[in-house]
Amino acid sequence: MGEQTQTQTPPRTGAKIQPEDLSRFADAGVDLESMFAGGHLGNRMGVELIEASSDLVVGTLPVEGNTQPYGLLHGGASAVLAEHLGSIGATLYAGPAKVAVGVELNCTHHRGLRSGIVTGTATPVHRGRTMATYEVVITDDQDRRVCTSRLTCLIRDAAPKGAGASH
Repeated sequence: MGEQTQTQTPPRTGAKIQPEDLSRFADAGVDLESMFAGGHLGNRMGVELIEASSDLVVGTLPVEGNTQPYGLLHGGASAVLAEHLGSIGATLYAGPAKVAVGVELNCTHHRGLRSGIVTGTATPVHRGRTMATYEVVITDDQDRRVCTSRLTCLIRDAAPKGAGASH
């Protein structure tokens, strides 16, 4: 094999994460690129994060492999994409000393799809001290609305490092 050199490692998410967010979380020992990479469920479903800030989060999901028995995009797949994107926005808003935990998600499905890629765009509706709500609009390849979702996250203090879970 030929010699390969790389001057900069690209983000594992492929996303454009704001440099100030990367450094703010890195200073707290949090690797945003790993955190936002999709997790086991998102990876299995093919979620790809494109852009991330507390004001705008964009990601995609393939229809293929995420369909229900009738061959249409599964509503649960849209819900996974919406929760993933809205949670990222809330996490970036909350900051490294906090955690954002989804407490309510609703989805209205407007049209069925059999193929292609859907794009989700999350924008804040409300951001307060203890809650953040994001609207996530999911569109098809022709920019037609497929699903409208709203995610509300509770913002809590992060557990101190080394602290175990309490029951």
